[in-house]
Amino acid sequence: MATRKASCCCGQLSIEVDGEPRGVGVCHCLACQQRTGSVFAALAGFSAPFRVSGKATEYVRTGDQGAQFRFRFCPVCGSTVFHTEEGVEGGVSVAVGAFADPNFPPPEASVYDSRRHSWVQLPADVAAFAKDPD
Repeated sequence: MATRKASCCCGQLSIEVDGEPRGVGVCHCLACQQRTGSVFAALAGFSAPFRVSGKATEYVRTGDQGAQFRFRFCPVCGSTVFHTEEGVEGGVSVAVGAFADPNFPPPEASVYDSRRHSWVQLPADVAAFAKDPD
């Protein structure tokens, strides 16, 4: 089983996950745009176990449908590395960019596509949802 490591820009905060991602997606919601400072967030979901090294600052955000997400980012360089959903055990979502791997699997889904910037083009086979389908 492959092990992947993702880390912040300065390397102080990292996470190791095992196996292939359960899914890879992009989110165009306005909160993800603000959180990343980009026009979308790219995330990969992994099953537990996962191992975290370093110290993280946490921020809990409530989504449009009431779910709460605990984001962990580096207090030194500010990079968002991963997040979990409150009350949901057994998984973690990791920022794809934190893997620093240009060969990382592409997204399969696009959520909040209704808020996608018109100039962002996704591969034709990506499933697009106007909002979060959950």
